[in-house]
Amino acid sequence: MSDLTASVLETKNGFHVDGYEKISYDFTFLDGVFNTNNRQLAECYSRWGRVLAVTDMNVFNMYGEQMQKYFDHYNLELKVHKTKIGEKAKTIPTFLSIVDSMTEFGIYRKEPVLVVGGGLVTDVAGFACAAYRRNTNFIRVPTTVIGLIDASVSIKVAVNYGNYKNRLGAYHAPIHTFLDFTFLRSLPIAQIRNGFAELIKISSCSHLPTFDLLDKYCEQIIETAFGRSDGASDEVRAAADKINREGIHEMLKLETPNLHEIGLDRVIAYGHTWSPMHELVPETPLRHGHAISIDMAYSATLANIRGLLSDEEHTRILRLFSRAGLSMDHPQFDEDILDKGTQAILKTRDGKLRAAVPNPLGSCVFLNDVSAEELNAALRRHKEIMKQYPRNGEGLEAFVDASDTGYTENNEEEVEDLEAAAAKAGDLNGSMNGNGVVHGGHLINGHTNGVNGHANGVNGHANGVAEKLANGSTKGLTNGANGFTNGAKA
Repeated sequence: MSDLTASVLETKNGFHVDGYEKISYDFTFLDGVFNTNNRQLAECYSRWGRVLAVTDMNVFNMYGEQMQKYFDHYNLELKVHKTKIGEKAKTIPTFLSIVDSMTEFGIYRKEPVLVVGGGLVTDVAGFACAAYRRNTNFIRVPTTVIGLIDASVSIKVAVNYGNYKNRLGAYHAPIHTFLDFTFLRSLPIAQIRNGFAELIKISSCSHLPTFDLLDKYCEQIIETAFGRSDGASDEVRAAADKINREGIHEMLKLETPNLHEIGLDRVIAYGHTWSPMHELVPETPLRHGHAISIDMAYSATLANIRGLLSDEEHTRILRLFSRAGLSMDHPQFDEDILDKGTQAILKTRDGKLRAAVPNPLGSCVFLNDVSAEELNAALRRHKEIMKQYPRNGEGLEAFVDASDTGYTENNEEEVEDLEAAAAKAGDLNGSMNGNGVVHGGHLINGHTNGVNGHANGVNGHANGVAEKLANGSTKGLTNGANGFTNGAKA
């Protein structure tokens, strides 16, 4: 929720306005959010007597029946908007399909939409809520490790546009976030590992006690889905709960003074200086957690060379990445990619590198005075160190698959719904400011600035598997590089 106070002063030539917005929202740790014994979520909707939920097909196929029983138990009418989601569907047509459901549902201005899913779902649905009547409430129930630990902390919501990731978006806080770690029971271990990287990020730069716990329980936490799988010991579950709570708390303390990212020196950007390139350079993109792990490991080597991180601390960080099965290097990480990543992030960070590095372990400094020669020398040194580790520093199950993209074979009806939304978006928005014309999401005779007129830059070709994407194009190919220019994240 947001409240605004302001003052208006008359000046010689007009007026001066000072406005201050209070942003207030809640987090609740609640295992079994859809357990009928837990009425906390239902109470958020008792005033309305109904619920519009947005989720992806994978989550719905697994938890849809449980959701229905939960809201039936509390006499709340449930309507579910189901979508496929992944970077290839994180687009304006997907956004518009959610808006269509909000309109058909007749959502009231203060009535909260329920958003259930990973970070990609909460990004797109959150942006739809931010845009709908300029400010519609929503409640967030994340279902992945990254969604629970990292994306839940931020109030950023967005969609991709053309060749650019998260180019269109807003800062829009949910009124409530329910953190239910039992969702992790159904995740593949690759996704648990993927999210584990975010905890290394925050702990190594800001919270040493959490890093110590990760170091002590690394393998057990990953193998037991943060203590939620059958047979997990009470000790591991207690350690995982402490890690999650303190990690989220630390990120909130760091982020809440800077929710709109006015300040660009951000501790939680450790691992996010060069990672956009790592994520997208391979023919099949790296998972986000592996991409930031490569960045963090390389940054730790740079800090070690500079004398900011001791040899013992440096080795300890690298060994934790290796034990977790996270990537620390990739064959395509070379001086050219390093330079392209540097140039891209300089634009994002207003002309400064602002590379967060641990100094010492558990604290952070920002580097701006690093030359290209020093960066390249650190990369050569890092490559040599990686020869000492399994797989030369490459991670386990490091590349995206259907569990990341959302393009698993779940429901043909949903594919048709998305294609219809894409066609509608093209008809409504395609003929705009271009040399060609877009109809039904397809590009005709040249590029355009219309919605998704150029197939959202989706031109990867891993595995050579063609499929219809959410924007109506048949040119995109599974697990490709998504066409992001220079791999630069917005």
